[in-house]
Amino acid sequence: MTARLNGAQPYALALFRIVIGLLFACHGAVALFGVLGGADGKGGTAATGAWPNWYAAVIELVGGTLVLLGLGTRVAAFVSSGAMAYAYFKVHQPEALWPIQNNGEGAAIYCWAMFLLIFTGSGAFGLDRLLRRGAAEPGQRRADQAPVAV
Repeated sequence: MTARLNGAQPYALALFRIVIGLLFACHGAVALFGVLGGADGKGGTAATGAWPNWYAAVIELVGGTLVLLGLGTRVAAFVSSGAMAYAYFKVHQPEALWPIQNNGEGAAIYCWAMFLLIFTGSGAFGLDRLLRRGAAEPGQRRADQAPVAV
C-alpha cells in the first residue's frame, strides 16, 4: 500500500499545484480585471500602480498562472509565498493575532502552500519537467535522473 501511495505522489503533487495555482491566479484576475464577481460581488479592481494592491494582484495572476502551468514553479512559488507573507503581516496581523480573527486565513494558507511548492517543485505534468526532458540529449542522463541499473 505504501509503495502505491508513494508512486502516486508526483500526480497528487501536480493536482495540488494546479488547484493552488488556479485559485491564486483567480485572486489576481479579480483584483486586476474585476472578473468572476469577487468575494463581495462588486468586481472592483485595484488602481494601476497602487501599492500594495495592484502589485499583489500582478504577483497573484502571474505567479498563480506559472504555478498552474508548472513553469518556473519554484521561483514563482517563492515570490508568491513572500507576497502572501507580506499580506498577512502588514494587512491582516495588525487587526488581530489569529488568522481566524483577522481574516488572514487565505493569505496564511497560500503562503504555506506556495512555500511547500518551493521545495517540492511542480510534480507530474509540469511544463518544467517537459522542458527539462526535451533539453536532454537522446541517450544522455540528466543530472536529476537516477542512474539506470544494468
